[in-house]
Amino acid sequence: MMPAMARDLQTIGVVGLGTMGAGIAEVFARHGYAVRGVELSDDAIARGREHLEHSTGRAVKRGKLSEDDQRSLLDRISYSTELKSLADADFVIEAVVESLEVKKDIFRRLDEVIDPEAVLATNTSSLSVTEISTANAHPGRVVGVHFFNPAPVQGLVEVVRTVVTEPDVLEDVQALVEKLGKNPVVCGDKAGFIANTLLFGYLNHAVSMYEGKFATREDLDAAMRFGCGYPMGPLALLDLIGLDTAYEILETMYRQGRDRLHAPAPILKQMVTAGMLGRKTGRGFYTYEAPDSPVVVADPQTPSEDDEPQLRRGINSVGVVGTGTMATGIVEVFAKAGYDVTYVGRSQAKVDAVRSTIERSLDKAIQRGKLEEAARAGVLGHLTGTTSLDDLAGVDIVVEAIAEDLRVKTTLFENLDEICRPGAILATTTSSLPVIELAQATARPQDVVGIHFFNPAPVMKLVEVVSTVSTADDVAETARALCAAVGKVAVSCADRAGFIVNALLFPYLNDAIKMLEAHYATADDIDTAMKQGCALPMGPFELLDVVGNDVSLAIERELYLEFREPGFAPAPLLEHLVTAGYLGRKTKRGFRDYSH
Repeated sequence: MMPAMARDLQTIGVVGLGTMGAGIAEVFARHGYAVRGVELSDDAIARGREHLEHSTGRAVKRGKLSEDDQRSLLDRISYSTELKSLADADFVIEAVVESLEVKKDIFRRLDEVIDPEAVLATNTSSLSVTEISTANAHPGRVVGVHFFNPAPVQGLVEVVRTVVTEPDVLEDVQALVEKLGKNPVVCGDKAGFIANTLLFGYLNHAVSMYEGKFATREDLDAAMRFGCGYPMGPLALLDLIGLDTAYEILETMYRQGRDRLHAPAPILKQMVTAGMLGRKTGRGFYTYEAPDSPVVVADPQTPSEDDEPQLRRGINSVGVVGTGTMATGIVEVFAKAGYDVTYVGRSQAKVDAVRSTIERSLDKAIQRGKLEEAARAGVLGHLTGTTSLDDLAGVDIVVEAIAEDLRVKTTLFENLDEICRPGAILATTTSSLPVIELAQATARPQDVVGIHFFNPAPVMKLVEVVSTVSTADDVAETARALCAAVGKVAVSCADRAGFIVNALLFPYLNDAIKMLEAHYATADDIDTAMKQGCALPMGPFELLDVVGNDVSLAIERELYLEFREPGFAPAPLLEHLVTAGYLGRKTKRGFRDYSH
């Protein structure tokens, strides 16, 4: 049998010219396609035309489009209020309201108008493409083509196949999307597709943390921006998306998959009912200057400048226990900020290695012009290395950064309790163990706090300050003030597995593994979707291979043990990779092979 000839998709129909539809029309026209735009009324056409003129006008102002090119682009788009104007279209995409009935009606009516060979697409972000396709006499030619907003800028397009989509239709649509300079990722027809399924599970979890008063909105958002390099925090992002839209997407995902983690957090429904929809109404998790304004203004939840943390306990000298990467980074951070640091290692060789690592780091900073040569001696002058814990008797705070082993850490805290002066703060950098267990090993649980630096400590801005039920308020406040004094962003949370960042990050990574395990999409497509669709610095599988699958599995087990949430149970595929020794980059094999 001869293979089917690829369709020549030249004339494009766009039904609906709101923000999304106008953006899609612009993308096609920009790449030389003839576009037929259809709207309900002349007023709606005028709004769509205005949107296109504004958007292309901005491109002209930025020098990304010449005035001649703008004119040609706009001339390639014709407008009508009649679907029959699409009779000669080879490819029609609808971008109308997210209503199943409205979309099905359009697909039913298109049947009577367009050629049986023409391809039909829906830009839905959450509805069932399969269900929309049933309204058409030829469901095999129907596909989901989900552009991201703003369509002219965003590089990602999710191409959604149903169980009846014809393979040649899928290929032709992928080729068409590539001709637009976009990256198509292919996935099955499941509510949320790739990006929204992974994104909205994470956003919903952040809302639950906020609702449970585990952390403030500012701290939740700062944690993900500074701890993971995300462009926006989860609550600010929800305000941008619109809480009503978020609620609808979560509700659709929950109805289809029955995953409890997608059941919208109760506060979302309350806020939507109250008309607090985010930026578009001027009020959501944050308060804005005016509706549609991105400018956040103070409201009763905003911390006032008088609330800036103070050093309630005097801190002049710092002790650090440990000589690994984390400990060495923390010693460097404090010494650079002008604190005298006494660091303790198990052997003189390890103690010496800390100093030489810091010397190398300072030399590199001088070479790059980030540090004055004259400052080098000053930083090194603040360092005192020792192999004796007793040398910490006079310090004001001790930061422990040894192996993540509860028994070893507990023994250390028993010793520090005997050695350190009364009133000295005892801090742990643990990322996964309960801080209260260490506090209980001492006779001063009120003086024990978690100060969780992120790796590499000299570079990463975030520190999670973790209070147990016993931590004194002045100790937590002093810890936050100390973080600010060394140039870090401190966020506060309670002593619960994963604190803020890991508790939000690892269930999302686990969801990505489950998506891969279900053969819903490839690792490459999932990574592309999250980097380009959500502007994350790394895709989930890239990140897992960097973190180490063994480390990820250990954190996921901690989260599952603490919360007993079925959705947090580590994906079997992760367990199998760890058993096989495929731990990521460090073993040259993880979700990808790095041996070449």
